[in-house]
Amino acid sequence: MGYYLMTEQLKSRLNVGEAIDQWLGTYEEEGEVIIKWINIFSDKDGYHVLFIESYDEGDEDFVDVVSFSAVDPDGTYGVLNTFDTSEEVITFVMEEYGASADKFVAGGMIQEEYIKYLSTRG
Repeated sequence: MGYYLMTEQLKSRLNVGEAIDQWLGTYEEEGEVIIKWINIFSDKDGYHVLFIESYDEGDEDFVDVVSFSAVDPDGTYGVLNTFDTSEEVITFVMEEYGASADKFVAGGMIQEEYIKYLSTRG
């Protein structure tokens, strides 16, 4: 299996309750670098997507993006949307957040994407 998941792998993972993530990049606001990423997961209530924006508090020795401070303290875990099917949630993240069908990683691998970002950060 490659690093990035193929479309059928996305659906298969979600259908058995495994999460997927995608790095969406960064932007700067008031001198602070903000990182963006999504986490998609499923449970008995449907398919859910969390859109997360947090401050870039990491470095080569601290890559746990899940523990970075949220930009919106009232939305600590991000913006949550729920859908009935895996196809709907994937279409939504591509349209709403500009996600790429070929850049999803297995849940828990978002820190690897952060490490890749750190190597380009200068």
